[in-house]
Amino acid sequence: MQPFAPKALSFEEYVKHDATALAELVQTGQTTSGELLQTAIARAEAVNPTLNAIVTPLYDQGRTMAAHVPADGPFCGVPFLLKDLEMEWAGTPMKSGSKGYQNYVSTTDSEVVKRLKKAGLVFFGKTNTPEFGLTPYTESTLYGPARNPWKLTHSPGGSSGGSAAAVAAGIVPAATASDGGGSIRIPASCCGLFGLKPSRGRVTLGPRFGELWNGAVAGHAVTRSVRDSAGLLDVIAGGPTYRPLAGEPYSIAPPERPFREEVGREPGKLRIAFSTQSLMPLQVTDPECVNAVQETARLLERLGHSVDEVPLPYEKTIVTETFFVNVLSETAAVLRELGDYLGRPVRRSDVELNTWAQARLAEGFSAADAAYQKRRWNTLNRRMGQLHETYDLFLTPTLPRPPIEIGAFQNKSSEQRLLKLVDSYGGLKYLKGSKTVEALAERSLGYISFTVITNMTGQPSMSVPLHWSANGLPVGVMFAAKLGDEATLFRLAGQLEQEKPWFDKRPVL
Repeated sequence: MQPFAPKALSFEEYVKHDATALAELVQTGQTTSGELLQTAIARAEAVNPTLNAIVTPLYDQGRTMAAHVPADGPFCGVPFLLKDLEMEWAGTPMKSGSKGYQNYVSTTDSEVVKRLKKAGLVFFGKTNTPEFGLTPYTESTLYGPARNPWKLTHSPGGSSGGSAAAVAAGIVPAATASDGGGSIRIPASCCGLFGLKPSRGRVTLGPRFGELWNGAVAGHAVTRSVRDSAGLLDVIAGGPTYRPLAGEPYSIAPPERPFREEVGREPGKLRIAFSTQSLMPLQVTDPECVNAVQETARLLERLGHSVDEVPLPYEKTIVTETFFVNVLSETAAVLRELGDYLGRPVRRSDVELNTWAQARLAEGFSAADAAYQKRRWNTLNRRMGQLHETYDLFLTPTLPRPPIEIGAFQNKSSEQRLLKLVDSYGGLKYLKGSKTVEALAERSLGYISFTVITNMTGQPSMSVPLHWSANGLPVGVMFAAKLGDEATLFRLAGQLEQEKPWFDKRPVL
């Protein structure tokens, strides 16, 4: 009997497989990493001019990687994309969505990039992100807007919008993402994908960073299947053999078994609290998002879980004051780092107006203000901890509304004038009590009011694509678990994926 020869996969064949299955095809000789890469590049060339998901094509580097993939890697030969933020890949640009870094080239690999290489993944590009990952939509001045494959007039979310658009469009089965206020789960919700933010300390940001945003930032991926997400987390977090890098600011107990083995395990009867309550009094949770959670609650009950509706265990100011101060101060710190790179003070022309204004607003806070607001994070930790003494998981909408149209959050003329005043005078105290500032904060932070909570507490959290709106847009639902308990999330996600499959739901492009 003659052995079968490796063959190229058509796009229709390629997109039927997740990353785990594609790796199996390579490992069993049914195709090659080079053939898979050519299919991925062809798909990128067909749809990326419309989506603007990949902003730095690196096809030649990808071909070199494809020719030298480690045969024993769990994702051997699978095409993959890196977000243009925090992911250092030696010899390639990393612009962080900002023209201030448009000439920056990485000289070393991030630890996560090293681990992804060892797993056999083949990188061939960097994906679109807003400037410094600061917004929950992806519309930077440097790159222009990324578009949602489900509806091109709408945003794929942010800040990992380019990664999510590329995965949803079938260019790759998975791509890196990072999350400081919802930036894995928001684009997963907007693009009909699975997105899990790991626990604080689970995934290293080294060697360049110890922590970002006071520990709010976590890195991982957006995927189409639950098992890909679990397998990738095993790769980048180390699984049961986890050992922290020297100098890590946080440490966490390794999982009992590889996360990949949790997918398919029975979750048991879980106690699940849920809420659709709006955190912002002036913003009502959209009926589609309410319906998504209520339908999920009914599904959970049919699966044998105990489900109770509860009020939100936190209030508006934990986001509009406590987290807002963190965003402003971190933006100011980012610009100081940019100045270090440029070898001179940052100029207004180096960054976008919103970024510049946020850094200037930070000047209105004292060190005591920042420390006081950071202490308030502990109040939130304790409240969420108390909730998890009764409940295994907490279910909410991922977002308070379905995907927004591109440009929906761009500044209005009155806001532009305000930001220019900030530029001229600086400092929040100059604008104290401004209704426009308050409206700006509520509009932008209101959009992330569900997701940002677990960034502050460090809990793991996942967005699951269980609902599509009446006009065909994805609407995710979000689950949070206690710190370190990704295992329960993966078990439940695997159960939900079996009960209400989403893998074959794809936009037509």
